[in-house]
Amino acid sequence: MMLNTSIKIEQIDVELQKIVKKIINEDRINTDEGLLLYTKAPLTLLGSLANSIREQKNGNKVFFNKNIHIEPTNICVFDCKFCAYSIKVSKKEDAWELSIDEMVDKLKAYENKDITEVHLVGGVHPKMGLHYFIELIKKIKNIRPSIHVKAFTAVELEYMCRKAKVSYKEGLQMLKDAGQDSLPGGGAEIFDTEIRNEICADKCNSETWLEIHETAHNLGMPSNATILYGHIEKPIHIVDHLDRLRNLQDKTGGFNTFIPLKYRNGNNQMSHINEVGIIEDIRLYAFSRIYMDNFNHLKAYWPMIGRNTTQSLLAFGVDDIDGTIDDTTKIYSMAGAEEQNPAMSTEDIVKLIKGVGRNPIERDTVYNTIKEH
Repeated sequence: MMLNTSIKIEQIDVELQKIVKKIINEDRINTDEGLLLYTKAPLTLLGSLANSIREQKNGNKVFFNKNIHIEPTNICVFDCKFCAYSIKVSKKEDAWELSIDEMVDKLKAYENKDITEVHLVGGVHPKMGLHYFIELIKKIKNIRPSIHVKAFTAVELEYMCRKAKVSYKEGLQMLKDAGQDSLPGGGAEIFDTEIRNEICADKCNSETWLEIHETAHNLGMPSNATILYGHIEKPIHIVDHLDRLRNLQDKTGGFNTFIPLKYRNGNNQMSHINEVGIIEDIRLYAFSRIYMDNFNHLKAYWPMIGRNTTQSLLAFGVDDIDGTIDDTTKIYSMAGAEEQNPAMSTEDIVKLIKGVGRNPIERDTVYNTIKEH
């Protein structure tokens, strides 16, 4: 089967022709070819390939869901240089710590709303451990048995399993038994050891991140995957990162979607680094759609990258824009993202998607269709 595209091979730079032919023939490109494509291909070429792939995989559909975030705390034992969200344990003036009852009350406030997912993620608090969160998840499921609980990055899970003196498999099984359904993709950042040591040296390494996600997949818990781009990494680090994720997806098939996350430079220890512009955003997303051939979905997380860019990216490989959120996350607004109070109604999301001629599909967390709008 060949990719349906209007690209004229003879009009492409000679060194890219072989790579583009492979993509059109649906043959996998390797890291060397990926690096050449990422750095040398015109944006129009990347966009055309990415859009053809997204339409082959998902037609004209753009997915979203009705979700809220609950962020238990912004107190964190780790010191990621890019983070504007976390507060060190020793500096509590601007910190929050929600009790289990307070978090349950946040969910109860949505008692009469048809949200399908609650996303639990926050700082790594030294006193909020595995058994604490097991109790929270059980209470969430008691209130809303059918809601999908997507919870805890691999960074959070590594810490809570280590503190509880259990293996990752044991810890994840305990959380699953309590009612956790899947994992988010945060904490991946950049897998390259040298870059990781500069931006987040004290949290779990790349091998551990991948091991935890592989363990979750083997237990029947799907997850998402991410990359943090636009800081001190180079194209070779991006391609390497995507390749490691692609290899794990070959092995387990457990990733729901890939989510590139843009570095925002507000209020953190790397604020001297300028943010990349929309051209680099588009290049990264389009290339991701091409290279991540075994991922069914590519998501633009609109609270992070903004509504206008999100809408533009729907022509460059993106088929998912996350959900309604309802101003329940502070992670990117505190780092200076355009969306300072991120919330969109279903009507807002449908309008955004239809505004570029796409078909809005309301989904659940694992991409079952709930409603076509």
